[in-house]
Formats: sequence, C-alpha cells, structure tokens
Amino acid sequence: MKQSLVLLHGLFGGLSNWGGVIDHFGNEYNIHVPPLPIYDEHDQGILDYLVASLHHYIVSNNLTDVVLVGNSLGGHVAILYAHRYAANVRAMILTGSSGLYENNTLGSFPRRHNRSYIQERVEYTFYDAKTATSQLVDEVFAIVGDNAKCFRIVKTAKTAQREYVTKELPELTMPVHLIWGADDRITPPSVAEEFKHMLPNATLVYLPECGHAPMMENPQEFNMLMESFLNRL
Repeated sequence: MKQSLVLLHGLFGGLSNWGGVIDHFGNEYNIHVPPLPIYDEHDQGILDYLVASLHHYIVSNNLTDVVLVGNSLGGHVAILYAHRYAANVRAMILTGSSGLYENNTLGSFPRRHNRSYIQERVEYTFYDAKTATSQLVDEVFAIVGDNAKCFRIVKTAKTAQREYVTKELPELTMPVHLIWGADDRITPPSVAEEFKHMLPNATLVYLPECGHAPMMENPQEFNMLMESFLNRL
C-alpha cells in the first residue's frame, strides 16, 4: 500500500501551490490535497473547525499513518491535528508554518481593490518577485475583492496569530522535517529555529534565496529534501 501524503495549503493557497510536489511524488505516493474550508460559516473556533474538517476528510478517505505536509496556515492546522490525532500521523513536513509567529500585515486590506497593492503583497511572499505570476495575483485579487471571503481571510489570519502552539509542540513525538526559506519574511528563520527547539524529533533545512512558499519558489530543491526525509522514515 502506498504511503499517503496529505498536502495542506496556506491562507490564499490551493491545489496549484502543490503542483510540483504532485508531479514529483504522484506515482509513488497516495496524494491528497484537501481544501481548507476557510470561507465556511460556522459556530466553532476557526482553527478547531479546520482541524475537524481535516479529520473528517482523513476518516472519510480511510487514510491511516499519513504524512502531513503543511505550508503556512496549513502547517498550523497540521500541528494541531497531529497533537489531537497522533495515532493517525506518521510524520510531518512543515514549511513556513504559522503557530509561533507570523509577520502578517493583512490588516483589513484597506487597499484591497487596488491590484498593484495586492501584487506587492503577493510578491512579498517570495524571495523572487517573478514567482508572483499574473495568474497568482489575479487569484488573490479575486479573493480579497469578495467582501465575505476577505472578512474570513482577515479573521482567520488574526486567529492564527493569536492561537500559538507552544503547548502542543513538545508533545509531538513523530518525526518532523522543517524545510524553510532562508529569506522568509513572513515566518523568518528565527521561527524555524524555535520550532526545531520545541519539537522533540525535528530536523531543519534552509533553502537559500527562498521565501515563504519553498514548494512553489524552489520546487526541485524542496522535492529533493522532502524525498530524502520520506526515504528515511
């Protein structure tokens, strides 16, 4: 039976963020990319709802012993899930994860109808601004242009900044591989160091000239590091 990889995107992310990973690992692994239901209306705490949704997905698909791969908010959700449902998680790969500190200047998007401003914010995510393609900027621009979606985005971001995982991290005993952009300005290298310090069984590797989403900006290097870790499990 193939090992299951569950890829968890960030706040503005989606399936396309993981294209390089899917192409590289699709033949050897059972890959799942569940969309995080950030825009749903519900009465639960935001992160609790996202974790519950992930659990429903994993149970519904009969997945066991999964490797969670999380970027940014997806890493935050992975950590909380692994803490609550440790028996379901074989290992984790975290990249630019929130949960300790996030330099997120979303505010209330006062200039969210200005495409140039949105382009600047998307470019800030990467070391190389060229990674912020017109298609990617258009996707984010469409999201923040929707009042309801923008409200959920801002609320989720603020919740992620408030709800730290400092209590959970020391209790996660599964192997965790931290793959971090050396030039990440949203969750800088000091955050990666803190994750490594607090996690009992963690390894940390930096990708030079790389920002907050290494799997998008340096896909080949990211896949090599990910493959090396998976082979060691």
